[in-house]
Amino acid sequence: MDWQTSEDTVPSAPVTEADARLLLGRPPATGAWRDGDPVGERRFASFGAFRTEGGRDLPGYRIAYETWGELSPAHDNAVLVLHALTGDSHVRGPAGPGHPTDGWWDDLVGPGAAIDTDRWFVVAPNMLGGCQGSTGPASIAPDGYEWASRFPYLTIRDQVTAQAHLADTLGIQRWAAVVGGSMGGMHTLEWAVGLPDRVARAAILSAPPVNTADQIALNSVQIEAIRIDPRFSGGEFYDAGDGDGPHRGLALARRMALLNYRSPTELNSRFQRTWQSGVSPLGSGGRFAVESYLDFHGNKFTRRFDANSYITLVEAMNSHDVGRDRGGVEDALRRVTAMTLVLGIDSDRLFPIGGQHRIARGIPHTLDGDEAVVLASDFGHDGFLIETAAVAGHLRRLLAA
Repeated sequence: MDWQTSEDTVPSAPVTEADARLLLGRPPATGAWRDGDPVGERRFASFGAFRTEGGRDLPGYRIAYETWGELSPAHDNAVLVLHALTGDSHVRGPAGPGHPTDGWWDDLVGPGAAIDTDRWFVVAPNMLGGCQGSTGPASIAPDGYEWASRFPYLTIRDQVTAQAHLADTLGIQRWAAVVGGSMGGMHTLEWAVGLPDRVARAAILSAPPVNTADQIALNSVQIEAIRIDPRFSGGEFYDAGDGDGPHRGLALARRMALLNYRSPTELNSRFQRTWQSGVSPLGSGGRFAVESYLDFHGNKFTRRFDANSYITLVEAMNSHDVGRDRGGVEDALRRVTAMTLVLGIDSDRLFPIGGQHRIARGIPHTLDGDEAVVLASDFGHDGFLIETAAVAGHLRRLLAA
């Protein structure tokens, strides 16, 4: 069913009446995973006090993660897979209790796949600040109430520090590879620059060296869409009943994001100017099919995500500047010792290919010299999730290097 498939991982398609019926109920105040919900395939690691880059303190935190394969006796076959903004630890496996969607990279991780779990021990954490088991705004603070608006501002570096603590707990001193796309690619780059001795190989997919003013601007309107929803209540909405949370603002933010994730070519070819039904959108109250597509996926998203987490994670993306306090981007990139795959999508309007070329030029050891691999795709930014056969070939090259 469409409900079980993340919209990020499949081509756009018109919404059917059956799809629409799946979302007739009132959305919950938060789509976050909460203690007491089915655990599914998650595991948990708990840690003590954590001080953020900004000087705020978490008295303790938890990282939810999933694993596949077996860790070798030498602990030298571990691969860290890092998710994008609205992903989670469920990289592979079916939807089911505890997991609202199928695995987002099923075709790339598993026995015999590009990241072959018969050879590699794969670890996929839900990032700090997320809403699918790791500590975030929907988590319960020591006073017995949700962190909500009190949750501290996080940076990409904070989240990588938390991931490094998880690696320590698992006994992994050096990753055979760190792989991530989009926001996960920001984490991968930060691992390779900030902790070079702990990364043998890196795959940076559809991610920039810095979040630019243009990208921050796009993020700012998404954040504001959530905050101006009257039911957001300054972030204190967790006691609200179904239908009384900030679902309209969160859905609108998701609609805006989807426009950045997909390309004009795909949207125009998939939807053209078709109507959603027999009622004309030209003054008769009907809707264009592309409008219904955005509405449906915005509504669907509110059932698996949390408005406060969305703001926390988008603000962390805005913090991304691999050259900050390191002498600039080029000086930072020269720190990388990992053999690196840098890949971008030619139709990506969120993180254009120029950013990936800049990363490739600055890293000393890449698979393809001074230029990033460029995938031709109509799917825009989400191409790294959809063009799995092409991405798989490049990941196999990296892991064989």
